[in-house]
Amino acid sequence: MTVSILGVATTQFGELWDTSPRALVKGVVDEALIDSRLQLKNIDALYVGNMLSGILGGQENLGAFFASALGLVCPAFKVEGACASGGLAFYNGALGVRSGEFTNVLVLGVEKMTDHKPEEVALGLMGAGSDEERLAGATFPGLYALMAQAHMREFKTTEEEMSAVAVKNHYHASLNGKAHFRNPITLKQALTSPMIASPLKLFDCSPVSDGAAAVVISSDASRVKKPVVIKGAGVASDSLGLAQRNTLTSLQAAVDAAQKAYKQAQVAPCDIDVAEVHDCFTIAEIMAMEDLGFLAKGEAGQAIFAGKTTLGKSQKLVVNTSGGLKACGHPVGATGVKQIAEVVTQLRGKSEKKQVAGAKIGLTHNVGGTGAVAVVHIFARE
Repeated sequence: MTVSILGVATTQFGELWDTSPRALVKGVVDEALIDSRLQLKNIDALYVGNMLSGILGGQENLGAFFASALGLVCPAFKVEGACASGGLAFYNGALGVRSGEFTNVLVLGVEKMTDHKPEEVALGLMGAGSDEERLAGATFPGLYALMAQAHMREFKTTEEEMSAVAVKNHYHASLNGKAHFRNPITLKQALTSPMIASPLKLFDCSPVSDGAAAVVISSDASRVKKPVVIKGAGVASDSLGLAQRNTLTSLQAAVDAAQKAYKQAQVAPCDIDVAEVHDCFTIAEIMAMEDLGFLAKGEAGQAIFAGKTTLGKSQKLVVNTSGGLKACGHPVGATGVKQIAEVVTQLRGKSEKKQVAGAKIGLTHNVGGTGAVAVVHIFARE
């Protein structure tokens, strides 16, 4: 069964201290429903992607919580998979449609993080790590720094190449009115920013953000001319901790999820025109480019630094037109849904200043933890 995306919407991402989760969700749902030409009464199920509501907000039952807040009376589910919660919520919502159980599904991603102390947020995020990593006092900047060091050692990746990822994504975010950071930066600024966990500096790290995103999907696309549809999807998992991995320079879950999605969509990496990848840290985008098959192992850093990601069909792949997690922001439960909203808008040709000319096939790549889970979706316009 074909699953079509009827409506998408994203809130402003950033430090939204004066906006409650209810208000974020109400606004973004209203916008997505208008885009879909549906009403709340047409929604058969609600899926909510969120990671930290129980730890930071004391509320775990988000399916019922937001169904009640919206006035929905339907099956409602919270989906948690660390920073991949949004992508996994969408994946499960699409399964509900594909099974025939539901016709119209509303998928939400939401996170409210900046109201809390940095140490509380860091502790909550490490709930996605292994017991050994938490006992050692590790944080996600420290764990990704280990991966960066391994990639530098094995492939001669440089700090300049990682900084180039930040420069590129800040430029894209400068064209995105809803991004957390809309300021372009220079390579020198990135390279001389404060050290967080060597070799990762401040501009190598995504921020703590608030925000929400919504997508309406359906098996009935009769209201929409040339809808964007899901062509392929894959989910895979790996060990929670880095110590159990065969390599620190690749996320096997992302490789496996991508292979499943490519096979289902019957496309190859060279067919992708636009992608939103999980750049929680700049090294993560470099590894994603390689794990997704866009570039050979060890070549992504140099290619991004040179501004060259040309693939096999003479087109230039454009990555993270939203600004990515790095500059658009990373409200963790909302990120995967925002990625989908961004790619769908690109494929509709409605991305205005950041539009990728002729974009026909798009991909999203959402990762939980240090790669313990990954979900990849491929989209095309009918």
